[in-house]
Amino acid sequence: MLPFLFIGALASQAVATPVPCNATVDNWLYTGQIDDKTLALLDRSDIAGVQALYNWKSLEPRKDEYDFSRITDDLRLVQAKGKQLWVQLQDRTFSIEYNPVPRYLHAPIYTNGSVPVCDGEDCENNFQAGGWLTVHWNEHVRARFQDLLKAMASELDGRIYGMNLAETSVEPEGNKNNFTCQGYFDGELENAGYAASVFRKSYVVQYVNFWPCGWANANNYLSTSFDFYAEHGVGVGGPDLIPYRKGQEDNSYPFLSKYRSKVPISVVAVQEPDLAAINPNTSKPFTKQEFTNFAVNNLGSQIIFWAESSPWLSSP
Repeated sequence: MLPFLFIGALASQAVATPVPCNATVDNWLYTGQIDDKTLALLDRSDIAGVQALYNWKSLEPRKDEYDFSRITDDLRLVQAKGKQLWVQLQDRTFSIEYNPVPRYLHAPIYTNGSVPVCDGEDCENNFQAGGWLTVHWNEHVRARFQDLLKAMASELDGRIYGMNLAETSVEPEGNKNNFTCQGYFDGELENAGYAASVFRKSYVVQYVNFWPCGWANANNYLSTSFDFYAEHGVGVGGPDLIPYRKGQEDNSYPFLSKYRSKVPISVVAVQEPDLAAINPNTSKPFTKQEFTNFAVNNLGSQIIFWAESSPWLSSP
């Protein structure tokens, strides 16, 4: 059971009606930053919009001083093309060179605000710091993050098509910054539920691949989290679409399929590394149609966010 007080209040609020699942999917772009290439691709009639990344530090350069100008500038450019904008809110990074949290969080009350995470193959025995994770198991950090979400919603709700929180899978260094699997799990659910409570017109999605201490639904983390998303109007999605991948078949894929009609929306991303994945049935890289068929038929996705380097985007 989650200990956070806001959840009981959320349960009484109206929950967005799920989008009916059908055999079609909308194609969107995925990019770290909207540039001239992005804008040119938005001229395509088969592209509905673009998902762009925005990190916490850039949106709150100083405590309680918010700067959403990059989002609103991008929104203006995208809407001028007759397309939609989707915001991915980054509170973690995969580069040790860049810490995503505002500078003021580097204080004892916030447990330094962030903790290094591993990006190696054997993190348990050979921890190699490869990025940063926001310390959402600290209640003071969560309060600051939720203040950010509230400020974003007041300016952007109904203007952006949707907003997603970053993927759930992380490998922080053990016993650092008071990390516990349960504390992380509870904090992530609280943030997702709060986001859906303040964004009432735009979709809110949680990217889920697996949970620390929750592989293959250990501790019922996957089933509990998906039940929570369905109850609180949080959409679901995945950061990497690789059909038939065993790690995901053992984790999020069955739940994305099961909950496809229980959540407001289901999305998935084909990022740059995914394009090199080999289809075990053909021994060749997956084609656009193979990605799409799996996303729609197996996962129930309604949107695919495509890396701009996707080969099919180079054709008219």
